[in-house]
Amino acid sequence: MPSVWQTGCMTGKIVLSIGGVPEHFNLPWHLALEEGVFAEAGIDLQWVDCPGGTGEMARGLEDGRLDLALPLSEGAVAAIARGVPMRLLQWYVRSPLIWGIHVPANSELQSVDSLRGQRFAISRFGSGSHLMAFVNARQRGWDPSKDLQFVEVGGLDGAIQAFREGAVEGFLWERFTTQPWVDQGLMRRVGQCPTPWPAFALAVSELALKEIPEAVEHVASRINEVCRGFQQRSGNVDEIAARYGLEREQADEWLKLTEWSYEPSIESRELEAIIETLKDLSLLESGIDPEDCLVPGHR
Repeated sequence: MPSVWQTGCMTGKIVLSIGGVPEHFNLPWHLALEEGVFAEAGIDLQWVDCPGGTGEMARGLEDGRLDLALPLSEGAVAAIARGVPMRLLQWYVRSPLIWGIHVPANSELQSVDSLRGQRFAISRFGSGSHLMAFVNARQRGWDPSKDLQFVEVGGLDGAIQAFREGAVEGFLWERFTTQPWVDQGLMRRVGQCPTPWPAFALAVSELALKEIPEAVEHVASRINEVCRGFQQRSGNVDEIAARYGLEREQADEWLKLTEWSYEPSIESRELEAIIETLKDLSLLESGIDPEDCLVPGHR
């Protein structure tokens, strides 16, 4: 058993790490941690911000820095196809992720179609910002092999800097996360592209799944309880607005559009839609089936 889990057992708790993007979608986890929900189950759950998105989380699960993660669904499937030792426990956010398509604030480009053939900022190759640029291109009838160029920037801050330096012309990122930067005039939104599948999954490293399955199940069970009542939680809108720099109306709109999952299941047909799309875009490094993505025994 890895040393971090042994150290946790010495204090009477199992220490687990979970990675996620520093965005409003993960507020249920932060509230649960602040309120001691996992500690009550004998688990010292440690949050790790992953501003580099799904690509950073996949590397963390692969090298042992993370036990659990909250990757974008399509990015998680792509990571599994390239051999990252991880499985999906369940969906975390069932509603689609609405990607904003952005240009520099002072850009002459006024539409999504004007971005054809331009340079797109991506956090990392294989990340959601990379994959969704392909999805958007294919939806618009572009040829991704000819009409897309990519510049790796490391995350949202890197994209803003790349806009300032004139290094890129386009950037896809979740539209409510970028809203404060749009309001500040650091970028401009010219369109949006919702995912045709649930936004986020709860993923686990194969090592953690093998060595501490009961602790993993405890974490999933506790966060499902939190998510079940999250939208009815008193003061939600004001808390989201305050923590994530949104206007109250923006926070309220986002909350109404977002549906968290609180059931430990994933339907194969949902994974099949992701796999077929990624295969069509030539973004899978190997052939996989839905069963290759799931925790054995979970459906």
